[in-house]
Amino acid sequence: MSVDDRPTLSAPDDDPWLWLEEVEGVRALEFVERQNRLTLDKFGGAAFERDRDLLAAIFDRPDNIPYVSRSGGLLYNTWKDAEHPRGLWRRTTLAEFRKAEPSWETVLDVDELAAREGEDWLLNWTTSRSGYSRVMLSLSRGGSDAVVLREFDAEAKRFVSDGFVLPEAKGSVDWLGPDTLVLSSAYGEGMVTTSGYARTVRLWRRGQPVEQAEVIFETSADRMRVYCGVDDSGAAPRAWIIDQLDFFNFAIWLRDAAGTLTRLDLPSGVWMQAHRDWFAIKLREPWTVAGRTHAADSVLGISLSAFLAGDRDFAVLFEPGPRRALQGFSWAAGKLLLSILDELQPVFEICTPTPTGWSRETLRGLPAIGVVDVWPFDHYQSESNGDLLANVQDPLTPSSLMLLARGVESPVVLKQAPKIFNADGLKVTQHEAISVDGERIPYVQTGPAGVSGDAPVYMSAYGGFGLAVKPQYNSSLGKLWLERGGTTVQANLRGGGEFGTRWHDAGRYAGKRLSHDDFAAVAADLVRRGVTTPKRIAAQGGSNGGILITNMLVRYPERFGALFCTIPLIDMRRYTKLLAGASWIAEYGDPDKPDEWEWLKTYSAYHNAKPGQPYPPILIATTRRDDRVHPGHARKMAAKLQAMGYEAWFYEPAAGGHGYGKDNKERAGFQVLGFQFLKEKIGWQEGEA
Repeated sequence: MSVDDRPTLSAPDDDPWLWLEEVEGVRALEFVERQNRLTLDKFGGAAFERDRDLLAAIFDRPDNIPYVSRSGGLLYNTWKDAEHPRGLWRRTTLAEFRKAEPSWETVLDVDELAAREGEDWLLNWTTSRSGYSRVMLSLSRGGSDAVVLREFDAEAKRFVSDGFVLPEAKGSVDWLGPDTLVLSSAYGEGMVTTSGYARTVRLWRRGQPVEQAEVIFETSADRMRVYCGVDDSGAAPRAWIIDQLDFFNFAIWLRDAAGTLTRLDLPSGVWMQAHRDWFAIKLREPWTVAGRTHAADSVLGISLSAFLAGDRDFAVLFEPGPRRALQGFSWAAGKLLLSILDELQPVFEICTPTPTGWSRETLRGLPAIGVVDVWPFDHYQSESNGDLLANVQDPLTPSSLMLLARGVESPVVLKQAPKIFNADGLKVTQHEAISVDGERIPYVQTGPAGVSGDAPVYMSAYGGFGLAVKPQYNSSLGKLWLERGGTTVQANLRGGGEFGTRWHDAGRYAGKRLSHDDFAAVAADLVRRGVTTPKRIAAQGGSNGGILITNMLVRYPERFGALFCTIPLIDMRRYTKLLAGASWIAEYGDPDKPDEWEWLKTYSAYHNAKPGQPYPPILIATTRRDDRVHPGHARKMAAKLQAMGYEAWFYEPAAGGHGYGKDNKERAGFQVLGFQFLKEKIGWQEGEA
């Protein structure tokens, strides 16, 4: 039963702006071009151009860290700069990489390819297999999630003339053998879910039309998607097929070398990582098995062959605490790396399985504060010797890329990112605000020591999908906000993953409104502590954060001086009908169910905007090639606010995907436009600080 079929494209009676959902519609594009001209005329002057070029030069610096992954003994990297705005796919050796100025071998020049073929190509991702020279490249037009797949010979550095090619679609692919792919793609009739993703896994053999590829697994169209990955860590190749019921629930199938499919007898809300004859799972909900009840967020390990034979005697590898939560885990050379946040501080543990049990040790030599990320160096598990990479930073300290040889030796710095801004006199402090229901909401403040009572503050947060936000070194904010005397604040809202599933669930479904209350509470706490005044607080949020920012507009307008809303989700009545929207029902709810619309409508800012309110100025920005969050959300909200007489600005570049631009200059321009708008609207004059 639908709560209300309206509005629809054929009957837009209660939504006069529905025509703006036509991404390439003539009338819609006229609106976009007119709005872009107005916004750029107002905020795109000399100061904008100066800061855009300054920031683009920072993004293009030759001494920025080139992050790498090792494959076949070589280190691969995708690099963008002013001369190669679309990017180079390149490689080098570890010995060369250790040098201050490594020599790189170009495998593919994406700019040259785009020019030669007259396409707006970007390299999205690559898929290869240990020991193969052939690679499947995914080429995106303008940064969209949908990609064209083409077979490439990485040794010969050219496309395979009669190789695998698949037209544009969302999906993924992996190699099962030198002449066989497992394809999970929305391309083809009947191959797409209502979320816009693949609903089948196909066995695609060389020389075979994709329409004739054998379907080896199919899910129902109402599920989110299905995808498949080939596991090379065991004695024989095997594939894991993941039937994703919704954003947080999965049915896991094992396809062995003989092609036999076995569903693993596991709860649906698990993360799973397999390696050799072992696998580990992280639970989303409590699970009682073999007479024991394991808490939500626990990590359990067991022998895969024993599990398939009926054994359920799991080893407990991690137990959560109220503010101690797992952030991720991965295998390297027979060892399981656990990434943990304990009171927002990084902890890394290594669990090693043996026939007699699991050993445990803490990864040493890394900072116990700041932001630390650790991951396997090698792309293929079969090639790993246990080497790990670590990235260490904080809001005032640029990244250091470190090598932990075999995962046990002391970290060695491979690359140090340059210092982009002057941090003299700046300080990082941690605080907590009290939300409407008494929950403590952490936030990190960076800026001049002491309080001025009138600081220009840039606030940001996310608060969704169980994702933790971390106080990283931000070149853009550092150079254009902190160095010029401003203060930045990053909040850890419910809905995120900082404290595990209970923190996420508290900000999910109807709780999303509480997540927004959390952000407003942080803004109020800044005023209470004497840091600033409401009119000097600028706030930014993107994607899921677009719901956040537009709810600050309509629910807490008195707490902010200006708002910057990017690539946003806003219209919670129609979101499931737009692009990938149906895949997020597990985060927000289904507006076609009356009881769920009751909570969704409380934070659908598109429907809650009213005339005659004290709304602060807002800039809403999206990209036309965003095929994840429909640009119609941003367009319609801007149009509605303008019709009500509010100061609402809009900006939409033609490319960028679900991001801020396809190259460094576009990305810099998008951000600087937001900075210029926010600074002007909170009354922060150039040179004031």
